[in-house]
Amino acid sequence: MVSRSPGKKRSIKKSLERTKRRGKKGKSKAAKGEDSKLSLSPRQKLMLEREATAKRTEVITFVAITLLASGFVGLILTLLLSPKLGLAAGLGLMCLILSFKFQRTALYVFVIYLPFAGTVIYVLGGSNVLQIAKDVFYIPALIGVVQFCRKNKLPIILPKAIKAPLIFAVIVIMMNIMFGNLPDQVTQTGGKWPMVMAVWGIKVLLSYIPLVTCIYYLIRDKRDLLWFLRLQVILILIACGLGLIQFVMLRTGICAGTVGEGVELFRADLDARCFVGGSLLYSPEVGTVRLPGTFVAPWQWAWFLISAVFFSFATTFSDESPFWRTVGLVSMVAVMTMAVVSGQRIALLLVPVSALILAMLTGQVKNLKRFLPIGILLGIILAYLIINNPEIVQAQIQSFINRWEASPPQQFIVGQIQRALREQRGIFGYGVGRATNSARIFGDTVLIETYHPKLIHEIGVLGLMAMLALYTTVTVATFRAYRKTKDKNLRIYAASMWVFVLFISYWPYYYPLDVDPVSVYYWLAAGIILKIPEIEQQEQDKAALLKAGGNLNALSKKARRRQKKNEPTFG
Repeated sequence: MVSRSPGKKRSIKKSLERTKRRGKKGKSKAAKGEDSKLSLSPRQKLMLEREATAKRTEVITFVAITLLASGFVGLILTLLLSPKLGLAAGLGLMCLILSFKFQRTALYVFVIYLPFAGTVIYVLGGSNVLQIAKDVFYIPALIGVVQFCRKNKLPIILPKAIKAPLIFAVIVIMMNIMFGNLPDQVTQTGGKWPMVMAVWGIKVLLSYIPLVTCIYYLIRDKRDLLWFLRLQVILILIACGLGLIQFVMLRTGICAGTVGEGVELFRADLDARCFVGGSLLYSPEVGTVRLPGTFVAPWQWAWFLISAVFFSFATTFSDESPFWRTVGLVSMVAVMTMAVVSGQRIALLLVPVSALILAMLTGQVKNLKRFLPIGILLGIILAYLIINNPEIVQAQIQSFINRWEASPPQQFIVGQIQRALREQRGIFGYGVGRATNSARIFGDTVLIETYHPKLIHEIGVLGLMAMLALYTTVTVATFRAYRKTKDKNLRIYAASMWVFVLFISYWPYYYPLDVDPVSVYYWLAAGIILKIPEIEQQEQDKAALLKAGGNLNALSKKARRRQKKNEPTFG
């Protein structure tokens, strides 16, 4: 029992009584704010107003100076080099400075920017440097979270269970750099910058793991959780809307689509770029369509659609607002629509399958009748699109069948693993980044189309075991957090995110963990799951406070300790 002075007890008791009275009267937030203001003296009100004015002035001054400095740098580079480079440099510098100042906002901007990164990259000229532009928001936010954790003596690595496998993975990766990349750098084998490839390979493998911690501290309570997931649904709707406009422009001839002969009609090309995104393939006359949506490449768009199902499903069946549940359902239909018209075989297969698996695992099949009217309406829209674009759907199905018959996925995966094992040299791989497609600008890379053989080629069998141990630990830790959650709605959120983590952790076909957006969404989902049990406890404590009224003994000891500790939150 925590000892308190009589005066402190009376103060806490009065506070609880006020909370109870306000709860009974059901005052609005505005009324509560007025009560708080009325309790202040005129002097205190004046001090608060001065502080607020000073803070606004400081922010406006900082932003204005940043804009002027960034604009000046951009103008100089525009005059010396090129307008696009000047614009990119000016925007980059501005975003970097503002992100260091407003680190919490930078983390939100990072999440918002991700679905549209491919479009921004090619609007600004398609430079390889722009491929990492999103990290201008991520790195300052990460630094802010690390400083916040150190200041308040909070854990930086979350979940704590991944510390051992993460250290093991880092050791193995460093050994492969020492025995793979470093000798290549000395002998100038396979390109001029093998060590730069190693740095890039580490970024691809490990750089977004701290997102778990960032999201955990970014989400402070249930309100933040709902806002964050609603934001995701809005981003999904906007991205799908832009992707649909891209399809309509190609369909109506506003964009030319793929132009050429022979094999050119079956190859995605940046010259065919239309409205948003990057390289695309649009040759309906030969039954081949691969649209990139808002991303750089078509297959990234496919994995965005697959991951979007999990976020849309969570909001559709868990949000406390009927409006946002409806918005979530609309976003699910938008994702399914784009899976049909974008020409992505894997999205056409996995989007409906993922939604069905989520409905069964979370027990939401019985609740589908709530959405039946709007579901029928949106289903009619979906059917209209399919009926009016039969060649695209038929081409996808036929392409899927032909691909399966020519190279069944299980045989393809086994063949890739056997090839990687045959080429294995000792216990180490050929060097970090050597099979990472995005590292090809720094040296020679090998195209390996499945994730686990790719790891074997780069960091050896020992490296594969280290990374699988890391992903397994994340999967188990998030499963435990999900199972701890008892609240019905929060449990559905946790279940949706956990199924996504489980699915991606062991997915053997292609390499979604290597590139956007899954390389970000995987760790983002893990952070959300780990936070949910704490949010549930917060809600229970609030309910206990209202129920207890002035009776301190009705509160649990744990709740009172948390109340006294008043743990800080990032930002």
